[in-house]
Amino acid sequence: MPTDSSALSAHVRAARSEFEQQIERARIEFEEANERINARSGRNLLMAILIGVAIGVVVLGTLLFVKWAFLAFAVPLCLLGIFEFSRALHAADRRIDIGPQLFAGAVIMAAAFAGFLTHWLVTFTAVMLVVIWRLVAQMAARDGRRYGDVVSDALLSGFVPLYVAFHGSLTLVILRQDHGEYWLLAVIAVAVSVDTGAYASGVAFGRHPMAPRVSPNKTWEGFAGAALASVIAGVLLGVFMLQIPIWAGVVFGLAILVSATVGDLGESLIKRDLGIKDMSSFLPGHGGVLDRLDSILPSMVPGLALFFLLSPLSTLA
Repeated sequence: MPTDSSALSAHVRAARSEFEQQIERARIEFEEANERINARSGRNLLMAILIGVAIGVVVLGTLLFVKWAFLAFAVPLCLLGIFEFSRALHAADRRIDIGPQLFAGAVIMAAAFAGFLTHWLVTFTAVMLVVIWRLVAQMAARDGRRYGDVVSDALLSGFVPLYVAFHGSLTLVILRQDHGEYWLLAVIAVAVSVDTGAYASGVAFGRHPMAPRVSPNKTWEGFAGAALASVIAGVLLGVFMLQIPIWAGVVFGLAILVSATVGDLGESLIKRDLGIKDMSSFLPGHGGVLDRLDSILPSMVPGLALFFLLSPLSTLA
């Protein structure tokens, strides 16, 4: 019996040792594969996925169950985007007044609940006010800043609220329409599918640069994957959620594909001009807020247009 007991103990120890070695090998292989993917994409993929899933849960939960709760998510997110954009411009020696920018952004987003004409007038007024504020602040400074830099500061002061707050306010314009939460969710989902399809296809098959001077990591193979993903997402969401014809779903997907791609390349151009990789590090694995909203914000323009054009075709009750 003692011999049998010793043999059993030795067998258990050997089995445990082998199991631990297999676990360690699997861990090492996983880390090596993860490092290769991170090196190819320039991101911490696992952290990016976790953060993305968390944001997705919040968006789905608010839009599908309590749509006005989306305000508590969207408004602070856009204001944070204004803050990080202004701070990035500051770091590049561009003078932007963060306080007035945040105030203008809040006013523009609040105006989304007024009529369309009022929304446009408030946006124009807010943009003019931050430009004037910057010019007056520069005159008060009297620090001999060059004329070209002053003009650049003024133009950028007007661009920030237009790029972030105005596009962000269009999400609220869509949201306040009948069944607008479904259309807003569809725009966001298709834009995300464009990013995901481009990323997955680019990492797996990317060989031919799409715009090497703007974004070296963007490839035509990635764009093809984005196109396929956007059409599939547009058709599925269009037919089963928006209840529009298949051809309208294709149009929906292709329109968001164009706006999301242009938005992505546009922000890459801005970051390249500023000499930065990410707008900030607020979202681990993603970079900044605007690094994740770069394709979504511009997509709100065709998103709103598509709502008015295609909603008459919908059978939503």
